[in-house]
Amino acid sequence: MRLAAARPAFYRPETVDEACALLAADEGAIPYGGGTAIEVQRNQRTLSASAFVDLSLLPGLDQLSTGEGGLRVGAMVPIRRMETDPLVARVAPLAAAAYGKVANPRVRNAASVGGNIAYGAYRLDPPAALVVLGAVVEATSASGVRRIAVADFFPEGRRTALRPAELVTAIEIPAMPPGAAVSYVKLCSLGAHDWPCASAAACLVRNGAGEGRLRLSVGALGAVPRLAEINVAVCHEEEAVQSAVGAAEALIEPVADVRGGVAYKRALGLVAVEDAVRRVYQEARSDQE
Repeated sequence: MRLAAARPAFYRPETVDEACALLAADEGAIPYGGGTAIEVQRNQRTLSASAFVDLSLLPGLDQLSTGEGGLRVGAMVPIRRMETDPLVARVAPLAAAAYGKVANPRVRNAASVGGNIAYGAYRLDPPAALVVLGAVVEATSASGVRRIAVADFFPEGRRTALRPAELVTAIEIPAMPPGAAVSYVKLCSLGAHDWPCASAAACLVRNGAGEGRLRLSVGALGAVPRLAEINVAVCHEEEAVQSAVGAAEALIEPVADVRGGVAYKRALGLVAVEDAVRRVYQEARSDQE
C-alpha cells in the first residue's frame, strides 16, 4: 500500500523576524513569495519541503522606493511593477527592460522580484541587467542582514549565495548615470514567452570627450552572470561592436539543454551581444539629435 505524503505546513508570519525564526527552526522550510516557480515544481513533484513560509504579510517587502543612490525594491514587489512603474523607467530603465521580458504578463503579475532571483536558475532574465547595473541583494536571517552583489550571488556549484534560513528581503539598484544608453536583448528558441536561450544587457556611459564606457553582461549562457567593461569611442560603432563581441567570448560558457547545444548557444549569444551594442549606439545617436 502506498501512503500519501504529508502535506507541508504553511505559515504566514507578520514580521521579518518571525519569518526568519520559522526558517531557522525548520531546515526543510522554504520561503514562499509569488509562488510561480514553487507551484510548477510542486505539480511536477520535483520540490521537497516540510513547510512554506509565506512572505506576503511582511511589512515593507512590497515597497518600491528611491533615494540618493537609486532604487530599493522590496522582495515582494511584483515583476510586472518593475516593468511598468515610471519610477523604474526613469531611474533604472535597463531593469525595466529586463523585467519586462520575464515569461508572460500573467506570470509577471504574480511572480515577485525576490522569488525570481532566489530561484537561482542560470536562465533568468534579470541577472544580466542587474550585474551591469551593479545591483545588490539584501539577504536577511536571524543572524542579521547581508548585502551581496548580484555578480556574486550565483557562485559556481550552487544555485545562489543564500545561506540556510536566509531570505531575500530587497534588491538595491544604483541609479543609471545621466545620459546613459541601455538595451536588453532576449533571444528564445522554443517560444516568445520561454526562458531565454541567450540574452545580453548593455549600458553605454558617455563622457565629454567623445568616448565612453560600455558595460556588458550575457544571460543564459553560463552558470554565473559575468561583467565585461570596455572603453569605446562613441562615434565608432563598428569598432565597439567588434570589441564587445571579442569580450563576450570570454563570458560565454553555454550549457547544452532542450533550448540548444553549446555551439548553437555560443553563436546566438554573440548575435545577442552585437544586437545589444548596436541598440545602445542607436539610442545614443537619438539622444544627440
